[in-house]
Amino acid sequence: MRVTVIGGGVIGLCCAYYLRKEGHEVTLIERNNITDGCSFGNMGYISPSHFIPLATPGIISQGLKWMLSSSSPFYIKPRLNRDLIRWGMAFWKKSSAKMVERNAPELNNLLQLTREQMNQLKIELPDSFDMIEKGCWMLFKNATTGEHEKKLAEQAHYFGLKTIICSAREVQERETQVEVNVAGGVLYLDDCHLNSAKFMHSLYTWLQNAGVKFWLNTEVKGFGTGNGRINSVITDTAELDVEELIIANGSWLGVISKLLGIKMLMQPGKGYSVVYNDLEKNLQYPSILVDDRTATAPIGKWLRIGGTMELSGHSENILPKRVMALYTAFKKYYPAMDIQPPEIEKAWFGYRPVSPDGLPYIGKHDKYSNLVYAGGHAMLGLSAAAGTGKLVNEIISGKTPSINLSAFNPGRFR
Repeated sequence: MRVTVIGGGVIGLCCAYYLRKEGHEVTLIERNNITDGCSFGNMGYISPSHFIPLATPGIISQGLKWMLSSSSPFYIKPRLNRDLIRWGMAFWKKSSAKMVERNAPELNNLLQLTREQMNQLKIELPDSFDMIEKGCWMLFKNATTGEHEKKLAEQAHYFGLKTIICSAREVQERETQVEVNVAGGVLYLDDCHLNSAKFMHSLYTWLQNAGVKFWLNTEVKGFGTGNGRINSVITDTAELDVEELIIANGSWLGVISKLLGIKMLMQPGKGYSVVYNDLEKNLQYPSILVDDRTATAPIGKWLRIGGTMELSGHSENILPKRVMALYTAFKKYYPAMDIQPPEIEKAWFGYRPVSPDGLPYIGKHDKYSNLVYAGGHAMLGLSAAAGTGKLVNEIISGKTPSINLSAFNPGRFR
């Protein structure tokens, strides 16, 4: 079939990859030129360990405290915005223990599907993307946080994940090059990490060689519809006929959906990261610094530090306090690490696509018979990309999906 994909981030490229492998004729439309965006500057995690959805008990009360500080891990820019208010109400309703218990197994299935697919992509893609398979730390300084992380490790075992609970001394024994100041940590052995920019370039190269057509720097302006189908995509340069359409354009998913008369709850969650090169001594493992909601990703002498969640719309303003908060958090855990405070103007930021319940939208939408959604993965875009691409191909190709998709129904918020 002729399949049109809107969105050139990691989700869109993975959808195109699996569709093209199946033999479909694929055209991909991207508003930029596939050189930047959330898929390039993220932490590069493939994390089966992240099976707990974003919407969790207690996050509302904690978030209300955090949002008073522009340097906190979670910040909402105060404003009257109808879409934000609707999203916030839905988020509040989904932030319960019952919903976490229901959604965690569904998210786990998607993440484990991606982890399996990455082993194949590592072989099939043309260029190396520095995939390192040694696990990821959950490091904690607070005893209460530690007890919570140990309970999560027990739940991880239920899902078949391998973990090692470590004391401060045992963490230090594994981190041989730098001093670590923690109370302890949990090492998730099934996690891996990679260079996300290299992964994107490798995917893009494969797709170009495979004959996928790219319409880059192209803005979608509207759609031609009729008889319950989408017949065309209207761009700023041309109108393209459509047989099957996939919307996979990240944090702009809600904006595009409005052109189809569909209200999709979505907020762009801005994240920041900074990079250090040519480090003589570096971390041996990637880590989540749990108490400060900060992440690290080392590859050789290269290190990325990232995190924060800022709900301020598609704003290109960089908040210096939020960038500096990453450095400050890092130095709490690795106090002797020889790195300088970041240059604010060199900080990277990108927009994570955040749904109200922390689950992505994957599947057909009932308003149009030829419309499939693939988006809303929040911080798990890379961790769920390959699995999402495989599922989208199965939907388009009329195959039985590899996992149950009911929890990811694009029409679940009305």
